[in-house]
Amino acid sequence: MGAGLGKLREGLRRRTRVYRARRARANSKATFIGVTGSSGKSTVTALLGHILAAHRPTYARFLANTMQSLVGTLYKRMRQAGEVDYVVFEAGAFGVDTIRPMAQMLQPHVAVVTMVRLEHVASFRTLENVAVEKRALVEALRPDGLAVLNADDPHVADMAAGARCRVVTFGIAAGADYRVTDIHAAYPDRLALSIDWRGGRLQLETPFPAEHFWLPTTAAVATALELGVPWDKVAAQVVTFQPLANRCAVIVTDGGPQFIVDAAKAPWHSINLALEMMTKATAVRKRIVLGQISDYVGSTRKYDQAYRTAREIADQVIYTGDNAHRSRASQADRDGGRFVELRTPKDVSDHIKRTAVPGELILIKSSSNLHLERIALAWKHEVKCWVPVCGKREGCDTCGLYEVPFEQHRDHVRQRRRDRRWQRLRRVFGGRSS
Repeated sequence: MGAGLGKLREGLRRRTRVYRARRARANSKATFIGVTGSSGKSTVTALLGHILAAHRPTYARFLANTMQSLVGTLYKRMRQAGEVDYVVFEAGAFGVDTIRPMAQMLQPHVAVVTMVRLEHVASFRTLENVAVEKRALVEALRPDGLAVLNADDPHVADMAAGARCRVVTFGIAAGADYRVTDIHAAYPDRLALSIDWRGGRLQLETPFPAEHFWLPTTAAVATALELGVPWDKVAAQVVTFQPLANRCAVIVTDGGPQFIVDAAKAPWHSINLALEMMTKATAVRKRIVLGQISDYVGSTRKYDQAYRTAREIADQVIYTGDNAHRSRASQADRDGGRFVELRTPKDVSDHIKRTAVPGELILIKSSSNLHLERIALAWKHEVKCWVPVCGKREGCDTCGLYEVPFEQHRDHVRQRRRDRRWQRLRRVFGGRSS
């Protein structure tokens, strides 16, 4: 009886939130921009929001890219942010027919599609199915809308054929409306590139450590220019952007290693991009930490291939997690220290602290479930949460509880909520918050 009433109340609350979200969207005069794609969409959303914010009031929602997040953005977050001129939302696909409902609620004026790759293999099976899912955002555009599409990806470029609105393209392809040239990054030198468009040539300096960030950079820049942001303001905002945590974020320690933390996603197509970045980088020593590869078929072959490539780049390759044994590293590589197999993130952290060389460059590459970002965080914080797999989708930077032992997280969060409630009560009744 109690469980049934609880489900009824939760269902009513959910319907109420959806109703309020739809009403908020209908009453808003903002320009709504949806961003999707198999990779790069979080960086596009964050960078585009950063650029637009210097032009007009903007609210950008990234990383949290589900229907629940969209509902919260529309009926709650936008109200807290006040009246805005732009709303930028990242729409993620987690299975078949997950983007279409978000697109129908968002009713975007602009749709940006970065790329189509085979992720969430169990749900989509083929690239064509992924493309159909991403296309739903473009199909939701009105005739006066704008689609910003990757000209280099045939599955994305094909979306222009069915679009009922204006289309602009970006990419390296000669026919792209925003054509990218002169791409260069070799850490510690950050990414620089040029974009040829109808307004001339725009030369950009960025904070990114790898060349493959040209794609999200160009997608964001093209969209901002199409929305009327002056080119000089666009260039200035790109320079000051703070890259997202765990997406090739650079962490430089005092007298210790330099880390490039790419531990948010690890689909197979992204592994070589990270390794190429390390190939071009300059450092006194290079090490690569590889955790979980996501959305792969033939796990033994993928880990073996990744190791054979990584060992030619790095002085040492470290595998960790449940698949660490799949490297097929030779006994000679193991005995000579070229390859190290460690079971947990804490083991890796301890190993690196024992063997670190000042100024060395360490790439941390993994899907998010292992939270390998803790290895870098441990150089600047007292990390106490070392549970191998916590089950949280958010990164440790967002969670913020890495300095609290995992078994104390629940009590810590409860106490923090109680403290916040008391502070609100003190304000209501005239007291002073501590």
